[in-house]
Amino acid sequence: MRLFKFFKSVVTEMKVVTWPNAKETKRDTSTVIGTAIIMAIFLGAVDWIVQWALTLLA
Repeated sequence: MRLFKFFKSVVTEMKVVTWPNAKETKRDTSTVIGTAIIMAIFLGAVDWIVQWALTLLA
């Protein structure tokens, strides 16, 4: 019985959810991809600097 109550709650909650439209989805996707690229470049640069610094110490 608790399982049926859970699914009924899920259905009720899904009726209240507002879904993003296509424009919002494209904007959010672009933001995620852009942030991932910036972070990859940043971490790559930090990695390169650390490797360069360690070769100077060796």
